[in-house]
This record gives sequence, C-alpha cells and structure tokens, in this order.
Amino acid sequence: MTTSDEPALPTGWSRRPLRELCGSIQAGPAQRAEDKSRARVSGGTPLVLPRDLRGRRIVTEEAASVPAVSWERARSLTKYELAEGDILLTRTGTVGRCALVTAEHTGWLFHPNLVRLRLPEAGPVTAAYLVAYLSATAAQDWIRAQGVAVAVVPSLSIRTLSELPVLLPPDADQAAIGATLAALDDKIQAHTEIARATREYRSELADALMNGVLPAEP
Repeated sequence: MTTSDEPALPTGWSRRPLRELCGSIQAGPAQRAEDKSRARVSGGTPLVLPRDLRGRRIVTEEAASVPAVSWERARSLTKYELAEGDILLTRTGTVGRCALVTAEHTGWLFHPNLVRLRLPEAGPVTAAYLVAYLSATAAQDWIRAQGVAVAVVPSLSIRTLSELPVLLPPDADQAAIGATLAALDDKIQAHTEIARATREYRSELADALMNGVLPAEP
C-alpha cells in the first residue's frame, strides 16, 4: 500500500524502513579526552574517521598517519569493532556519506560521528545493494531533509535514520544492482589510487628536476 505522495512500486518490489533490515544500527563510542588525539598509537586499534568515507569505500591516509585507540581502551570497545559487510554512514556534518566495510578494515573501530549498520546473515537485503541505495539520490535527499542543525552543524539521530524508507527489488534484481554498482565503485577506487600515485610521482619528479638531481630531457 502506498500513500498519495509515494509512487507505485514495480511488480515484486517493496518498501521497508531501515530498522527492519538491520540487525543493529550503532553509533560510534563517545570519545574521552585522551581519545581525541589524532596521533597514531603504537600497537593500537585503527580508527575510521568520517573523512575516510570516500566513493562508498573506506580510504585512509598512509598507515603512519591513521589514528588509533590504545589496546587497553580498545578492549572495552569490542562491540564497536567493524566486520566485513558492515556499512558506515556519517551522521553529523556532511550527513549521509556511506561506505562498505571490506576485509581490510575488519576489527577497526569507528568514530562517534559515524553510524554502523550491521545486517543479519540471512536478511532481506544485501550489503552491496544497501550501500548503493543509501548513496542514491532519493535516499540522500531524504537524509539531508531529516538532518537537524545543531550549532550550525547538521546532525542525524539514530532514531530518525532507522525510519529511512528503503526500496527492495526482488532478490535477483537486488543482487544484479548491487554487483554492478560495486564493480563500478571498485573501478573508481582503482583510478583514484592511480591518480594519487601519479600526483606523488609528479611532485617528486618536479623536485628532482628543479634541484638538478635529474637532467631535463627535451
């Protein structure tokens, strides 16, 4: 059944609130004063920041600059550890940016300004499809519209986010949509990494040429 302002759905599609699709919707742990340093803690557990959510993937800076939580502190935060297939979403500032957690970031912790969506093992939605849906125009418009400005910074509550309506196609279509868009995201990430490496090479080459370390070839 649809309301007057909702378009009819294609045959076999349904609309369900996000809370019915997730096993849990969890905000990151509140920070203590000693947690706010962005310096890398030797031997600590790495921390995903909101800025790391790029192109629906987690993209961190070089390992030496990744902030981390001490082992002692991390032992009390095990319920906030990430697992492959989780989805992270920003809930303050630029609300709605999302990323799929891959095996590379399993066991990491996440910032309090992020929300972790964890799906049940045999749920009605796949992680690949859900992250694609959350980043689509309709969902992004809904999220931005629900954001409340707190001290000028937009913020989205867990309760509000849980009401986000999610369109669910039949399983086969859902799998195809998720796989297609995930493959494109992987290509975007690969090209982004190539561009980053090329920028670094260009900078190093420029320094070498300007300092006379390398001869300039016509």
